[in-house]
Amino acid sequence: MKSPFKGKTGIKRLANAFTYSVAGTLAAFKHEDAFRQEVILSAVLIPLAIYLGQTPIEQALLIASILLIIIIELLNSSVEATVDRISVKRHKLSKRAKDIGSAAVFFSLVNAAVIWFLILVK
Repeated sequence: MKSPFKGKTGIKRLANAFTYSVAGTLAAFKHEDAFRQEVILSAVLIPLAIYLGQTPIEQALLIASILLIIIIELLNSSVEATVDRISVKRHKLSKRAKDIGSAAVFFSLVNAAVIWFLILVK
């Protein structure tokens, strides 16, 4: 069965995708404290990465490590919203899904810390 929401092509599809992406970003910023904190952190760290990175590769790695945190947080927030949409009752599978998403965010933070340490301290 084909989805009634599919079918846009070309520029119209790109325009719709951009609109949905902006809406998702604004929703995350409005409803997710962790996302807001990470956006503020990235607003500080990305310019710092450009300043501190000695080569374009270093700058790219420093920036990518921060953007990965944002990406993982968005995915985690979408998992949490989906689980809460299904039911707000406590369930071991809901807890597992949320805990796994939280672990993904944690490891993206560890990844960024390791990259920043290796590039800036070593």
